[in-house]
Amino acid sequence: MISFEPLQILLIKRKISKMDFVEQVGISPSTAAKMWKNEYVALKVIDDICNKLGCSLTDVIEHIPDKKNI
Repeated sequence: MISFEPLQILLIKRKISKMDFVEQVGISPSTAAKMWKNEYVALKVIDDICNKLGCSLTDVIEHIPDKKNI
């Protein structure tokens, strides 16, 4: 599973609200909602986030292995 928890932590540390994040990055509220639910978003969106926030991929997402495959 891909988790966007690192992004949520980054936004809290930088004191950026979810709505400010949506505006700064230029994504739709529905795309942001998918991210908060750990649903699929295009890699282009993740690339845009990294570029706009000046952060790395690991600041945005993390991989959580499926328990059944461990």
